[in-house]
Amino acid sequence: MFDSISGQYDLLNRLLSLGVDRWWRQSMVKRVGRRKPQSVLDVATGTGDSAIALKKSGATRIVGVDISEQMLKQAQKKPTSAGIEFVKADGERLPFDDGCFDAVTISFGIRNFEHRRQGLQEMRRVLKQNGLLLVLELSMPANRIIRSLYKLYFLRIVPAVGKLVSRNSYAYRYLPCSVDEFPPRQVFAAEIQNAGFERVKAISLSGGLATIYEAKKSEKTQQHIHSTHGSCGRVLRCR
Repeated sequence: MFDSISGQYDLLNRLLSLGVDRWWRQSMVKRVGRRKPQSVLDVATGTGDSAIALKKSGATRIVGVDISEQMLKQAQKKPTSAGIEFVKADGERLPFDDGCFDAVTISFGIRNFEHRRQGLQEMRRVLKQNGLLLVLELSMPANRIIRSLYKLYFLRIVPAVGKLVSRNSYAYRYLPCSVDEFPPRQVFAAEIQNAGFERVKAISLSGGLATIYEAKKSEKTQQHIHSTHGSCGRVLRCR
């Protein structure tokens, strides 16, 4: 599905979010930058917008991972992506050794995981001690009026515009459904904690249209999670 819409993906993101998605990414990058990371992994990087934005974090190594080959090709075409490593890989089986990265980010991608817990545990595994996880995701506003307008926009306008521009009606019917079915903030924050993170925060953006989830790698359950997921196809090593 993502391969088929890769060529129109950036245009549709700008149109359908009215450009606000850039500000949301900048908000996430500012939080990453406070930790002064040397290495950052961007999971479900897509066409690379978040990985490119992460250059402002000061990291000397930025790696973008995605399962869609065509999305990665779009990312690599961008002049601003120079210096970023792009790797085709499944987010639930990251091809890196344990403890490679100071920070892991994922923007608008966690809701597409078949097994969210496994994906979160993989992100935890590749983080260094006290490493930072930042998840940026669309969310349902708490205000009833805003939520009703939001649903109307996503259920009616988004599929229509998406079909017109991308010629793929399924992809943009899937988008609103995936947002609608994603867990509420408190539930997903608990999922992050249960995957081995601590100090989980949920920061609401634009009246709740999007949420940044911030968490720190907990060392309390390291051995259990390592023994469960530590053997997943690691082909790239820390440098």
